[in-house]
Amino acid sequence: MYIQWYPGHMTKAMRMMRESVKAADCVIYVLDARAPHSSRNPEFDKLIEGMPVLYVFNKSDMVEREDLSRWEKLYESRGLSCISVNSTSARFRALTIAKLLELNKPLIEKYKSKGVNRTVRAMVVGVPNTGKSTLINCLCASKRAATGNRPGVTRGKQWITLSSGIELLDTPGTLPPAFEDETRAVHLALVGSVREEVLDISELGLEAIKIFKRRDHEPFKQRYGLEDLSGDPVEIMDKIAKKRGFILRRDEIDYERTARAIIDDLRKLRLGKIMLDEAEEEDGR
Repeated sequence: MYIQWYPGHMTKAMRMMRESVKAADCVIYVLDARAPHSSRNPEFDKLIEGMPVLYVFNKSDMVEREDLSRWEKLYESRGLSCISVNSTSARFRALTIAKLLELNKPLIEKYKSKGVNRTVRAMVVGVPNTGKSTLINCLCASKRAATGNRPGVTRGKQWITLSSGIELLDTPGTLPPAFEDETRAVHLALVGSVREEVLDISELGLEAIKIFKRRDHEPFKQRYGLEDLSGDPVEIMDKIAKKRGFILRRDEIDYERTARAIIDDLRKLRLGKIMLDEAEEEDGR
């Protein structure tokens, strides 16, 4: 499945980030816990090279703890600072701030020795819909950044001051100009990081079925009353459509409606908690 979405505001956003990173001390890199590998943007990686980075596996409540633990161990084995959070829960606020201050301890101590209380400036980056603005609002303990459950909400430049001596810059969610790996593009589309207007929903639904079929995912079978996942993805979609009554005139299958139902069920955890990326994929980068 070919996916491409890089509107003009993303070009503008990357230009703004290249300027803003000069004023930042560190970076908070927000990743979607359902797709930690796919939500890494190679353009960000080049931009922040050599800077202290706190990797945040956000939406951690949407995946199994065991799966997420593999990613944490992988990052820690590389000497990378990471934390798993659900930014809609205030209980992660103190933990995230403590981790950020620990990451910037050398800088803070350097200025403290000179009698200066140095404010730490962190630029928050991530692909669309990873929950960057929600995380910032969690850290602020108030609604300061615009949020929305769709890609493309944050557009401008927003420096936000926390009471803990930290300033955050919320940046627009930005995808790579082109996807070299179609699997990553599909995973981002499934978690809602790509605008639906540019997607072939029926085809995306088939891609979701391929994932569940490959894993022989039991909650998927239970949700749609399937005894097994034999047959190709189109045959499986036909079975789901017939069971749900998603039929058009002349007994034709309503593939788009069926695909939307599957994608919606995936996003709302009706198919169980599932991590689309596996740690082995990142390990081979």
